[in-house]
Amino acid sequence: MKKTIHILNLILLVFIIMSCNESQPKKIIPNDQIQKKVTAKDILGNSNYLAISYGGYRKLSRDFQPTIGELKEDIKILHAMNIRILRTYNVQLAHASNILKAIRELKNEDPNFEMYLMLGAWIDCLNAWTDRPVNHNVESAQNAEEIDRAVALSNEYPDIVKVIAVGNEAMVKWATSYYVQPNVILKWVSHLQSLKQTGKLSKDIWITSSDNFASWGGGDSQYHVEDLTKLIKAVDYLSIHTYPMHDTHYNPIFWGIFGDETQLSSLKRIDTAMKRAKSYAVSQVDSVASYVKSLGVDKPIHIGETGWASYSNGYYGSKGSKATDEYKEAIFYNYIREWTNDAQMSCFYFEAFDEPWKDAHNPGGSENHFGLFTVDGKAKYALWDLVDQGVFNGLTRGGKPITKTYNGNKEALFLEVELPPVKKELIKTH
Repeated sequence: MKKTIHILNLILLVFIIMSCNESQPKKIIPNDQIQKKVTAKDILGNSNYLAISYGGYRKLSRDFQPTIGELKEDIKILHAMNIRILRTYNVQLAHASNILKAIRELKNEDPNFEMYLMLGAWIDCLNAWTDRPVNHNVESAQNAEEIDRAVALSNEYPDIVKVIAVGNEAMVKWATSYYVQPNVILKWVSHLQSLKQTGKLSKDIWITSSDNFASWGGGDSQYHVEDLTKLIKAVDYLSIHTYPMHDTHYNPIFWGIFGDETQLSSLKRIDTAMKRAKSYAVSQVDSVASYVKSLGVDKPIHIGETGWASYSNGYYGSKGSKATDEYKEAIFYNYIREWTNDAQMSCFYFEAFDEPWKDAHNPGGSENHFGLFTVDGKAKYALWDLVDQGVFNGLTRGGKPITKTYNGNKEALFLEVELPPVKKELIKTH
């Protein structure tokens, strides 16, 4: 009998212990312990981590900063497209820090959510964007504060920020409002590299500057200066911009209908011209690669920007090179993605959404129309297939579901597609 009572007591004790364990709250594993650990080296050039340039501005002025909720809407849309790396441009405004907050919230909601950032730090010269004479040989005093902000955000969000870009088209000489000499960019790149060495910045963060191909030595020899060579050696990789669309006006050596091409169908003529546009972009990147190689330097090269506007009432539209419409934009986007994925280069395609603030006084200006989505969340022709596949089901922008431009009517779209001029006409007008 005593033995039976003893056994019953033991059973009761085990039951009590098990009940207590079940009543205890389960230990929550912090997200940073269960989320994938990746570095810039892991994701740049990896086609599983597509990249895009992103500005979430929806109004005519950047005085209206997107809310965290609006940014989360956009990030979910881009994530559905397999975008995993976003590029921002400055940390002076709240936009970049709010993007980081939005990504952090999404990661807290879903530990498997992945989105990373190429964080831009804006650099300009003395008196840039003022009514005072600019001095391209002296940098703005604000640059130091901008770099400090970038470092602080990188340290606050080490799981998200994987690249810091010092300047955006900050060395190209046609940026007359603000460009600086290469020594300024070199100064801040070297500073950030030093912080990595001393443990004040993650050693895994890659440092670059994002600039026009000419600024990286791929064009005019005036850029071939000693400080550029030092800069090429100092960065972790080169971030290069190439814009064939702009050169349909400024340097249309590849643009138009050539010779016997007039005998082709309309769509074939357009496709042939767009293939040359893609080849033109490739040649600009190759020119930088050749220059870097001539210096005895071996550094990765990725595309910091390229894109094609879907509309222009200026140089690139009906009265100019007839380059801009959604059909040509789609062809260029697909060619560029195919090329860069095959070449194991990241391409921060410009850009995700139309941003009407860029040319607020001219709604038809091309700068307002580089997005793959309109400002109200309609997917342009390049993304119609994704809409058909249901990729954006349940997602919204501004509370509206993602639908196709032109209501998905291809005939209506093609009514606005123009043939490039024949080459002899270009020769006469340029």
